[in-house]
Amino acid sequence: MVDAKFKFLTVDRAGQDGNVYIITLNKPPENRLNVEACQEIIRALRAVESAVGQDQEGAVILTSFSPKFFTTGLDLNEREVNKFSSSDGFYPLLHTLLDYPLPTICCITGHVFGGASLLTLACDYRLMNSQRGFFQMPPVNAGLHHDGMGSLLRLKLAPRVTRRVLLEAHKFTGKEALADGIVDWIEPPEKLMGKALEVAEQWKGKAKMGVYALLRNELWGAATEHYARNSYVHRKETAREPKVKL
Repeated sequence: MVDAKFKFLTVDRAGQDGNVYIITLNKPPENRLNVEACQEIIRALRAVESAVGQDQEGAVILTSFSPKFFTTGLDLNEREVNKFSSSDGFYPLLHTLLDYPLPTICCITGHVFGGASLLTLACDYRLMNSQRGFFQMPPVNAGLHHDGMGSLLRLKLAPRVTRRVLLEAHKFTGKEALADGIVDWIEPPEKLMGKALEVAEQWKGKAKMGVYALLRNELWGAATEHYARNSYVHRKETAREPKVKL
């Protein structure tokens, strides 16, 4: 059981054996990710890891309180007062997910925008609302960049799809995201969490042998290394600031 208190999320136990944990983002209105929110998600993930125990069955579902927004990405206003905010929050969050010992399922309730796209891709499985929400990553329109920005896209998606996401800033519907392999399933909103729990139950046992994160790293290790290098770096700026207000 996770007894820790959180400001921007809740953690609930679920599943047949109580070893599926649902982390629900709750930072109205759009779950914008600042350093505090990112660090809180990391803390929740570590609390779940501790509650499950080493080499035990378990899984995590990451979702949102909102039927309209999963998350619209980074709070870029924070970077105006803290140029290292991504290094202190967002990059460590991605690294934590990519290095995590349990299967992770991203239950996308609504819109996904900007850095939130990478947050979903850092999870092992993705399912999306079939009736509401877009998936869009617009750095090419905004003048944004960070080292390794394309690593998860390149490793997880087909080249044609990667181009649409990163170089064209295409706004994907759920059906398009499914067809292009960005998400694994789409479901109507009333069935979304049920499907996420089904996936978690199916794959939670893969954590038991203690090699899940090692094997994940065999697939996506280049991205893991990028975000490890970018995390907690203050000797230099690791991101290019946007040229337009988002």
